[in-house]
Amino acid sequence: MWIGVDDTDSRTGGCTTFVAFQLVHRLISTGFSVIGYPRLVRLNPNIPWKTRGNGAVAIQVSKGVTSDIQIGLNKDTKLMIGKTLDHMTGDVDTVREIVCSLIEEYASFDDDNTNPGIVISNKLLPPHLYQNAIQKIVTIRDVVEELDGLDVWYKGYKNQRGLIGASAALSWNDTMDKTFEIIYYRDKNRWGTKRMIDTRSVLTMDERCPSTFDNYDRENHHLSIAPNSPCPVLFGIRGDHQEPLPACGSMIEAEPSQGWMIFVTNQATDDHLQRKKIESIEPYQSVITKGTVCKKPFTIPGGHVLFTLEDEKGKTIDCAAYEPTKQFRNAIRQLEKGDIVEVYGGVRKKPLTINIEKIAVHYLIDVAEKIENPLCPLCGKHMRSKGKGKGYHCKGCGTKEVNPIVRKKDRLLSLGFYEVPVCARRHLSKPLKRMDDS
Repeated sequence: MWIGVDDTDSRTGGCTTFVAFQLVHRLISTGFSVIGYPRLVRLNPNIPWKTRGNGAVAIQVSKGVTSDIQIGLNKDTKLMIGKTLDHMTGDVDTVREIVCSLIEEYASFDDDNTNPGIVISNKLLPPHLYQNAIQKIVTIRDVVEELDGLDVWYKGYKNQRGLIGASAALSWNDTMDKTFEIIYYRDKNRWGTKRMIDTRSVLTMDERCPSTFDNYDRENHHLSIAPNSPCPVLFGIRGDHQEPLPACGSMIEAEPSQGWMIFVTNQATDDHLQRKKIESIEPYQSVITKGTVCKKPFTIPGGHVLFTLEDEKGKTIDCAAYEPTKQFRNAIRQLEKGDIVEVYGGVRKKPLTINIEKIAVHYLIDVAEKIENPLCPLCGKHMRSKGKGKGYHCKGCGTKEVNPIVRKKDRLLSLGFYEVPVCARRHLSKPLKRMDDS
Protein backbone atom coordinates (compact mmCIF):
# COMPACT_ATOMS: atom_id res chain seq x y z
CA MET A 1 0.00 0.00 0.00
CA TRP A 2 1.24 3.48 -0.91
CA ILE A 3 0.28 6.64 0.98
CA GLY A 4 0.73 10.12 -0.53
CA VAL A 5 0.29 13.33 1.48
CA ASP A 6 0.67 17.00 0.57
CA ASP A 7 -0.08 20.57 1.62
CA THR A 8 -0.17 20.34 5.41
CA ASP A 9 2.16 23.28 6.10
CA SER A 10 1.82 27.05 5.81
CA ARG A 11 4.08 30.07 5.37
CA THR A 12 4.11 30.52 9.15
CA GLY A 13 4.66 26.96 10.34
CA GLY A 14 4.08 23.29 9.97
CA CYS A 15 5.92 20.85 7.70
CA THR A 16 4.68 18.00 5.53
CA THR A 17 7.89 16.02 6.14
CA PHE A 18 7.19 16.25 9.88
CA VAL A 19 3.76 14.73 9.26
CA ALA A 20 5.54 11.90 7.39
CA PHE A 21 7.98 11.51 10.30
CA GLN A 22 5.10 11.12 12.75
CA LEU A 23 3.18 8.91 10.33
CA VAL A 24 6.06 6.45 9.95
CA HIS A 25 6.42 6.29 13.74
CA ARG A 26 2.68 5.77 14.23
CA LEU A 27 2.48 3.06 11.57
CA ILE A 28 5.45 1.13 12.93
CA SER A 29 4.22 1.38 16.53
CA THR A 30 0.81 0.09 15.36
CA GLY A 31 2.36 -3.03 13.86
CA PHE A 32 2.85 -2.01 10.23
CA SER A 33 6.10 -2.02 8.28
CA VAL A 34 7.47 0.79 6.14
CA ILE A 35 9.06 -0.46 2.93
CA GLY A 36 12.01 1.54 1.64
CA TYR A 37 12.77 5.17 2.39
CA PRO A 38 9.92 7.69 2.65
CA ARG A 39 9.75 9.96 -0.38
CA LEU A 40 10.13 13.73 -0.37
CA VAL A 41 9.02 14.93 -3.80
CA ARG A 42 9.42 18.59 -4.71
CA LEU A 43 6.98 19.98 -7.26
CA ASN A 44 6.85 23.02 -9.58
CA PRO A 45 8.79 25.74 -7.68
CA ASN A 46 7.05 28.55 -9.60
CA ILE A 47 3.50 27.84 -8.41
CA PRO A 48 2.17 31.15 -7.05
CA TRP A 49 -0.01 29.58 -4.32
CA LYS A 50 2.64 27.24 -2.89
CA THR A 51 3.29 27.47 0.83
CA ARG A 52 7.10 27.17 1.09
CA GLY A 53 9.13 24.42 -0.55
CA ASN A 54 6.22 22.83 -2.43
CA GLY A 55 7.13 19.32 -1.29
CA ALA A 56 4.87 16.27 -1.03
CA VAL A 57 5.62 12.98 0.73
CA ALA A 58 4.88 9.33 0.08
CA ILE A 59 5.31 6.16 2.15
CA GLN A 60 4.99 2.49 1.23
CA VAL A 61 3.47 0.45 4.04
CA SER A 62 2.89 -3.24 4.55
CA LYS A 63 2.76 -6.00 7.11
CA GLY A 64 6.08 -7.80 7.36
CA VAL A 65 9.30 -8.54 9.18
CA THR A 66 11.51 -5.65 10.24
CA SER A 67 14.97 -5.45 8.66
CA ASP A 68 18.17 -4.18 10.27
CA ILE A 69 18.19 -0.98 8.15
CA GLN A 70 17.38 2.13 10.18
CA ILE A 71 15.64 5.00 8.41
CA GLY A 72 14.97 7.19 11.42
CA LEU A 73 14.75 7.79 15.15
CA ASN A 74 11.76 9.24 16.99
CA LYS A 75 12.79 10.01 20.54
CA ASP A 76 14.03 6.59 21.69
CA THR A 77 12.25 4.53 19.02
CA LYS A 78 14.30 3.33 16.06
CA LEU A 79 12.43 3.48 12.76
CA MET A 80 13.42 0.42 10.73
CA ILE A 81 12.63 -0.65 7.17
CA GLY A 82 10.35 -3.65 6.66
CA LYS A 83 11.75 -6.35 4.37
CA THR A 84 8.71 -8.31 3.21
CA LEU A 85 5.54 -7.30 1.38
CA ASP A 86 2.37 -8.97 2.63
CA HIS A 87 -1.22 -8.52 1.55
CA MET A 88 -2.97 -5.84 3.60
CA THR A 89 -6.63 -6.69 3.10
CA GLY A 90 -8.46 -5.78 6.28
CA ASP A 91 -5.87 -3.22 7.37
CA VAL A 92 -6.82 -0.49 4.91
CA ASP A 93 -9.33 1.17 7.22
CA THR A 94 -6.81 1.26 10.04
CA VAL A 95 -4.21 2.94 7.83
CA ARG A 96 -6.76 5.50 6.63
CA GLU A 97 -7.71 6.34 10.21
CA ILE A 98 -4.05 6.80 11.21
CA VAL A 99 -3.30 9.05 8.24
CA CYS A 100 -6.42 11.20 8.65
CA SER A 101 -5.91 11.62 12.39
CA LEU A 102 -2.33 12.82 11.89
CA ILE A 103 -3.33 15.25 9.14
CA GLU A 104 -6.07 16.66 11.33
CA GLU A 105 -3.64 16.97 14.24
CA TYR A 106 -0.73 18.66 12.49
CA ALA A 107 -2.01 20.45 9.35
CA SER A 108 -2.25 24.26 9.45
CA PHE A 109 -5.98 24.38 8.67
CA ASP A 110 -6.33 28.02 9.73
CA ASP A 111 -4.19 29.12 6.75
CA ASP A 112 -6.15 29.77 3.54
CA ASN A 113 -3.31 28.31 1.45
CA THR A 114 -3.21 25.03 3.38
CA ASN A 115 -5.42 22.45 1.67
CA PRO A 116 -4.26 18.93 2.58
CA GLY A 117 -4.71 15.91 0.36
CA ILE A 118 -4.30 12.17 0.93
CA VAL A 119 -4.08 9.47 -1.75
CA ILE A 120 -3.84 5.76 -0.88
CA SER A 121 -3.17 3.22 -3.60
CA ASN A 122 -2.06 -0.40 -3.88
CA LYS A 123 0.47 0.57 -6.55
CA LEU A 124 2.36 3.56 -7.89
CA LEU A 125 0.39 5.93 -10.09
CA PRO A 126 1.02 6.82 -13.78
CA PRO A 127 4.27 8.83 -14.18
CA HIS A 128 2.66 11.74 -16.05
CA LEU A 129 1.02 12.87 -12.80
CA TYR A 130 4.50 13.65 -11.47
CA GLN A 131 5.74 15.10 -14.74
CA ASN A 132 2.79 17.47 -15.00
CA ALA A 133 3.00 18.57 -11.36
CA ILE A 134 6.70 19.41 -11.56
CA GLN A 135 6.66 21.20 -14.93
CA LYS A 136 3.19 22.69 -15.40
CA ILE A 137 0.17 24.29 -13.77
CA VAL A 138 -2.14 21.44 -12.81
CA THR A 139 -5.79 21.93 -11.88
CA ILE A 140 -7.47 20.17 -8.98
CA ARG A 141 -10.33 19.18 -11.28
CA ASP A 142 -8.02 17.37 -13.70
CA VAL A 143 -6.34 15.40 -10.91
CA VAL A 144 -9.62 14.46 -9.23
CA GLU A 145 -11.01 13.24 -12.55
CA GLU A 146 -7.92 11.10 -13.04
CA LEU A 147 -8.06 9.70 -9.51
CA ASP A 148 -11.70 8.79 -10.03
CA GLY A 149 -10.58 6.58 -12.91
CA LEU A 150 -7.95 4.78 -10.86
CA ASP A 151 -8.27 2.14 -8.15
CA VAL A 152 -7.35 4.51 -5.31
CA TRP A 153 -8.83 6.01 -2.17
CA TYR A 154 -8.40 9.73 -1.67
CA LYS A 155 -9.48 12.51 0.62
CA GLY A 156 -9.05 16.24 0.11
CA TYR A 157 -9.56 18.92 2.73
CA LYS A 158 -10.89 22.41 2.04
CA ASN A 159 -10.29 23.09 -1.69
CA GLN A 160 -8.41 19.74 -2.05
CA ARG A 161 -5.32 21.20 -3.71
CA GLY A 162 -3.09 18.82 -1.79
CA LEU A 163 -4.38 15.96 -3.95
CA ILE A 164 -2.15 17.26 -6.76
CA GLY A 165 1.06 16.78 -4.78
CA ALA A 166 -0.09 13.61 -3.03
CA SER A 167 -0.76 11.91 -6.37
CA ALA A 168 2.49 13.27 -7.85
CA ALA A 169 4.49 11.83 -4.95
CA LEU A 170 3.01 8.41 -5.79
CA SER A 171 4.01 8.66 -9.45
CA TRP A 172 7.67 9.75 -9.16
CA ASN A 173 10.14 7.25 -10.61
CA ASP A 174 12.92 7.07 -8.03
CA THR A 175 14.96 4.67 -10.15
CA MET A 176 16.11 7.71 -12.15
CA ASP A 177 18.27 10.49 -10.70
CA LYS A 178 17.67 10.89 -6.98
CA THR A 179 19.29 12.19 -3.81
CA PHE A 180 18.71 11.70 -0.08
CA GLU A 181 18.10 14.02 2.83
CA ILE A 182 18.29 13.35 6.55
CA ILE A 183 16.02 15.75 8.43
CA TYR A 184 16.23 16.41 12.17
CA TYR A 185 13.15 17.71 13.99
CA ARG A 186 12.94 20.12 16.90
CA ASP A 187 11.28 19.46 20.23
CA LYS A 188 7.82 20.96 20.10
CA ASN A 189 8.53 23.41 22.93
CA ARG A 190 11.23 25.01 20.75
CA TRP A 191 9.11 25.58 17.64
CA GLY A 192 9.17 29.24 16.65
CA THR A 193 12.32 30.03 18.64
CA LYS A 194 15.81 30.68 17.29
CA ARG A 195 17.58 27.49 16.22
CA MET A 196 20.78 26.67 18.08
CA ILE A 197 23.24 25.20 15.58
CA ASP A 198 27.02 25.52 15.80
CA THR A 199 28.28 26.81 12.45
CA ARG A 200 31.79 25.46 12.96
CA SER A 201 30.45 21.93 13.29
CA VAL A 202 28.58 22.38 10.00
CA LEU A 203 31.79 23.49 8.27
CA THR A 204 33.62 20.47 9.68
CA MET A 205 30.87 18.13 8.51
CA ASP A 206 30.90 19.73 5.07
CA GLU A 207 34.63 19.07 4.72
CA ARG A 208 34.48 15.49 6.00
CA CYS A 209 31.38 14.42 4.09
CA PRO A 210 32.14 14.93 0.38
CA SER A 211 28.98 13.17 -0.82
CA THR A 212 26.82 15.89 0.78
CA PHE A 213 26.11 19.25 -0.81
CA ASP A 214 24.63 22.71 -0.20
CA ASN A 215 25.42 22.71 3.51
CA TYR A 216 26.96 26.14 3.95
CA ASP A 217 27.52 29.15 1.70
CA ARG A 218 31.00 30.26 2.68
CA GLU A 219 31.09 33.38 0.54
CA ASN A 220 27.79 34.70 1.89
CA HIS A 221 28.12 33.19 5.39
CA HIS A 222 24.76 31.46 5.06
CA LEU A 223 23.80 28.31 6.98
CA SER A 224 21.89 26.39 4.32
CA ILE A 225 21.01 23.25 6.27
CA ALA A 226 18.54 25.13 8.47
CA PRO A 227 15.26 26.74 7.33
CA ASN A 228 14.30 30.31 8.18
CA SER A 229 10.66 29.52 8.95
CA PRO A 230 9.24 28.66 12.41
CA CYS A 231 8.63 25.05 11.30
CA PRO A 232 9.48 21.83 13.17
CA VAL A 233 12.65 21.18 11.12
CA LEU A 234 15.93 21.70 12.96
CA PHE A 235 18.20 21.03 9.98
CA GLY A 236 18.51 18.82 6.92
CA ILE A 237 21.61 17.40 5.22
CA ARG A 238 21.38 16.49 1.53
CA GLY A 239 23.59 13.92 -0.13
CA ASP A 240 24.05 11.56 -3.05
CA HIS A 241 24.00 8.49 -0.81
CA GLN A 242 21.92 7.57 2.22
CA GLU A 243 24.46 5.47 4.13
CA PRO A 244 26.74 8.31 5.39
CA LEU A 245 23.92 10.66 6.40
CA PRO A 246 23.37 9.53 10.03
CA ALA A 247 27.10 9.88 10.71
CA CYS A 248 27.09 13.29 9.01
CA GLY A 249 24.16 14.39 11.15
CA SER A 250 25.89 13.27 14.33
CA MET A 251 28.73 15.71 13.60
CA ILE A 252 26.40 18.70 13.93
CA GLU A 253 26.45 20.34 17.33
CA ALA A 254 22.94 21.66 17.89
CA GLU A 255 20.05 21.84 20.32
CA PRO A 256 18.46 18.51 21.28
CA SER A 257 16.12 17.09 18.66
CA GLN A 258 13.19 14.72 18.96
CA GLY A 259 14.60 12.58 16.18
CA TRP A 260 15.44 12.25 12.50
CA MET A 261 14.40 10.47 9.32
CA ILE A 262 16.00 9.86 5.91
CA PHE A 263 14.04 10.62 2.75
CA VAL A 264 14.75 9.64 -0.83
CA THR A 265 14.06 12.71 -2.92
CA ASN A 266 14.09 14.38 -6.32
CA GLN A 267 15.94 17.39 -4.91
CA ALA A 268 19.00 18.61 -6.85
CA THR A 269 18.00 16.68 -10.00
CA ASP A 270 16.81 19.46 -12.36
CA ASP A 271 13.66 17.41 -12.95
CA HIS A 272 11.66 20.64 -13.12
CA LEU A 273 13.50 21.89 -16.21
CA GLN A 274 12.38 21.34 -19.81
CA ARG A 275 14.15 22.41 -22.98
CA LYS A 276 12.13 25.08 -24.78
CA LYS A 277 12.37 27.42 -27.74
CA ILE A 278 11.75 31.00 -26.66
CA GLU A 279 8.50 31.20 -28.58
CA SER A 280 7.03 28.26 -26.62
CA ILE A 281 8.04 29.42 -23.13
CA GLU A 282 5.06 29.96 -20.80
CA PRO A 283 4.70 31.51 -17.33
CA TYR A 284 5.40 29.31 -14.29
CA GLN A 285 7.47 26.81 -16.26
CA SER A 286 11.14 26.03 -15.57
CA VAL A 287 13.13 25.98 -18.78
CA ILE A 288 16.45 25.54 -20.51
CA THR A 289 16.73 27.78 -23.56
CA LYS A 290 19.64 28.81 -25.77
CA GLY A 291 20.27 32.02 -27.64
CA THR A 292 22.46 35.04 -28.27
CA VAL A 293 22.76 37.98 -25.94
CA CYS A 294 21.17 40.80 -27.94
CA LYS A 295 21.00 43.40 -25.19
CA LYS A 296 23.97 43.94 -22.90
CA PRO A 297 23.26 43.31 -19.18
CA PHE A 298 22.12 46.31 -17.16
CA THR A 299 21.25 46.84 -13.52
CA ILE A 300 17.86 48.10 -12.35
CA PRO A 301 16.83 49.50 -8.95
CA GLY A 302 17.06 46.83 -6.30
CA GLY A 303 20.30 45.46 -7.70
CA HIS A 304 18.72 43.06 -10.20
CA VAL A 305 20.71 42.45 -13.39
CA LEU A 306 18.89 41.79 -16.68
CA PHE A 307 19.80 41.02 -20.26
CA THR A 308 17.83 40.00 -23.35
CA LEU A 309 18.27 36.66 -25.12
CA GLU A 310 17.43 36.15 -28.79
CA ASP A 311 17.11 32.85 -30.66
CA GLU A 312 17.68 31.98 -34.32
CA LYS A 313 14.09 32.97 -35.18
CA GLY A 314 14.50 36.45 -33.72
CA LYS A 315 12.32 35.68 -30.68
CA THR A 316 13.48 37.35 -27.48
CA ILE A 317 13.03 36.98 -23.74
CA ASP A 318 14.47 38.83 -20.76
CA CYS A 319 16.65 36.95 -18.30
CA ALA A 320 17.28 38.14 -14.74
CA ALA A 321 19.80 37.54 -12.00
CA TYR A 322 17.91 38.95 -9.04
CA GLU A 323 19.59 40.55 -6.05
CA PRO A 324 19.39 37.42 -3.83
CA THR A 325 21.76 35.66 -6.26
CA LYS A 326 24.53 37.91 -4.89
CA GLN A 327 27.94 37.46 -6.61
CA PHE A 328 26.40 35.43 -9.43
CA ARG A 329 25.31 38.80 -10.84
CA ASN A 330 28.96 39.70 -11.42
CA ALA A 331 29.25 36.89 -13.98
CA ILE A 332 26.07 38.00 -15.70
CA ARG A 333 27.35 41.60 -15.91
CA GLN A 334 30.34 40.35 -17.92
CA LEU A 335 28.18 39.13 -20.80
CA GLU A 336 28.45 41.04 -24.05
CA LYS A 337 26.14 41.45 -27.00
CA GLY A 338 26.86 38.53 -29.31
CA ASP A 339 27.73 35.95 -26.65
CA ILE A 340 25.90 32.63 -26.97
CA VAL A 341 24.52 31.17 -23.75
CA GLU A 342 22.11 28.57 -22.43
CA VAL A 343 19.90 29.77 -19.58
CA TYR A 344 18.35 27.56 -16.89
CA GLY A 345 15.57 28.96 -14.71
CA GLY A 346 11.97 29.54 -13.72
CA VAL A 347 9.65 31.78 -15.72
CA ARG A 348 8.03 34.81 -14.17
CA LYS A 349 4.65 35.84 -15.63
CA LYS A 350 4.74 39.66 -15.67
CA PRO A 351 6.93 40.72 -17.26
CA LEU A 352 7.78 37.37 -18.87
CA THR A 353 11.29 36.80 -17.52
CA ILE A 354 13.55 33.84 -16.79
CA ASN A 355 14.80 33.84 -13.22
CA ILE A 356 18.28 32.39 -13.80
CA GLU A 357 19.31 29.38 -11.71
CA LYS A 358 22.46 28.68 -13.72
CA ILE A 359 23.87 29.59 -17.09
CA ALA A 360 26.14 27.81 -19.58
CA VAL A 361 28.38 30.07 -21.65
CA HIS A 362 28.92 28.45 -25.07
CA TYR A 363 30.60 31.22 -27.09
CA LEU A 364 32.28 34.52 -26.25
CA ILE A 365 32.73 37.20 -28.87
CA ASP A 366 35.95 39.18 -29.19
CA VAL A 367 35.59 42.62 -27.65
CA ALA A 368 37.86 45.52 -28.61
CA GLU A 369 38.78 48.21 -26.11
CA LYS A 370 40.23 51.64 -26.87
CA ILE A 371 43.88 52.17 -26.02
CA GLU A 372 44.33 55.74 -27.28
CA ASN A 373 43.27 58.26 -29.92
CA PRO A 374 44.59 57.55 -33.44
CA LEU A 375 47.82 59.12 -34.73
CA CYS A 376 47.69 61.53 -37.64
CA PRO A 377 49.48 59.84 -40.61
CA LEU A 378 50.84 63.22 -41.74
CA CYS A 379 51.75 64.99 -38.51
CA GLY A 380 52.44 61.95 -36.35
CA LYS A 381 50.50 63.47 -33.45
CA HIS A 382 47.47 62.13 -31.63
CA MET A 383 44.19 63.32 -33.09
CA ARG A 384 41.47 64.92 -31.02
CA SER A 385 37.99 63.50 -30.53
CA LYS A 386 35.14 65.40 -32.18
CA GLY A 387 32.69 64.05 -29.61
CA LYS A 388 31.23 60.68 -28.72
CA GLY A 389 30.69 58.67 -31.88
CA LYS A 390 31.79 61.50 -34.17
CA GLY A 391 35.33 60.33 -34.91
CA TYR A 392 38.66 62.19 -34.66
CA HIS A 393 40.52 65.00 -36.40
CA CYS A 394 44.04 66.39 -36.47
CA LYS A 395 44.23 69.88 -35.05
CA GLY A 396 47.26 70.67 -37.22
CA CYS A 397 46.27 69.51 -40.72
CA GLY A 398 42.61 68.63 -40.37
CA THR A 399 43.02 64.93 -41.30
CA LYS A 400 40.06 62.88 -40.13
CA GLU A 401 39.83 59.34 -38.74
CA VAL A 402 36.82 57.30 -37.63
CA ASN A 403 38.32 54.66 -35.30
CA PRO A 404 40.64 54.88 -32.28
CA ILE A 405 43.57 52.55 -31.65
CA VAL A 406 42.18 49.39 -30.01
CA ARG A 407 43.28 46.03 -28.67
CA LYS A 408 41.46 42.81 -27.84
CA LYS A 409 39.85 43.05 -24.42
CA ASP A 410 40.47 40.31 -21.88
CA ARG A 411 37.11 38.70 -21.06
CA LEU A 412 36.53 37.90 -17.39
CA LEU A 413 34.20 35.06 -18.36
CA SER A 414 35.19 31.60 -19.53
CA LEU A 415 33.24 28.97 -21.40
CA GLY A 416 31.27 26.68 -19.10
CA PHE A 417 28.70 26.80 -16.31
CA TYR A 418 28.02 29.46 -13.71
CA GLU A 419 25.51 28.88 -10.90
CA VAL A 420 23.80 30.92 -8.23
CA PRO A 421 25.31 30.62 -4.73
CA VAL A 422 24.03 28.06 -2.23
CA CYS A 423 22.04 30.72 -0.37
CA ALA A 424 19.91 31.33 -3.49
CA ARG A 425 19.63 27.76 -4.77
CA ARG A 426 16.24 26.11 -5.21
CA HIS A 427 15.56 22.62 -3.88
CA LEU A 428 15.30 21.11 -7.35
CA SER A 429 18.28 22.84 -8.95
CA LYS A 430 21.15 20.47 -9.63
CA PRO A 431 24.38 21.99 -8.30
CA LEU A 432 27.43 21.90 -10.54
CA LYS A 433 29.03 19.58 -8.01
CA ARG A 434 26.47 16.92 -8.92
CA MET A 435 26.75 17.69 -12.63
CA ASP A 436 30.52 17.24 -12.49
CA ASP A 437 30.13 13.93 -10.67
CA SER A 438 27.47 12.57 -13.01
